[in-house]
Amino acid sequence: MIAFAMTVKTRREEYAESTRRALLDAAAERFASAGYAATSIEDVVRAARVTRGALYHHFSGKQELFEAVFAEVEMAALARIGEAAGAVDVPWEAFTAGLDAALDACLDPEYRRIALQEAPTALGLVRWRQAAEQHSLGVISEILQRLVAAGELKPLPVPLLSRVLFATLAEAALAIAEAPDEQVARAQAGELVHTLLDALRLDHS
Repeated sequence: MIAFAMTVKTRREEYAESTRRALLDAAAERFASAGYAATSIEDVVRAARVTRGALYHHFSGKQELFEAVFAEVEMAALARIGEAAGAVDVPWEAFTAGLDAALDACLDPEYRRIALQEAPTALGLVRWRQAAEQHSLGVISEILQRLVAAGELKPLPVPLLSRVLFATLAEAALAIAEAPDEQVARAQAGELVHTLLDALRLDHS
């Protein structure tokens, strides 16, 4: 009887997880294609092929569902950034490779629509900035500390520099998302960010 109860619980957990996954996938597709305001709970549950009750079992409503989708999109982008940086051995080049990957993420249609175009409205500017900082600021700070320790970066106050760099990247990302030609905006943003960072690098000549 005990073994049977554990099996039933495991199956329920698997079903709950598959339901949650279906909801997140359906919501991501709808938010990316139609936007937050034009997406209804009914749209999501219909696409996920679950009931409204199943959605409310996992999420309190559309905003919490969007926050979960936003978090996944951000974490996926961070994973790609980490992969790009990890593929380079030289610390400074790894840093700039990660920054380039962060700007490249703005060209991804799903990321651009959900994280940059819809999130400020869906979450509110304050909450959007807090959520973005939660995902990215610690990573930026850790990388900058390593660069200072390695003698690659001028010994500037890392906490302040982290916030300035985060704000710079956030504004660059928004500029790419809002531009009529995102490829041109991406190239311009990359040139600007690299120019600013080169000014902070220690001269080893």
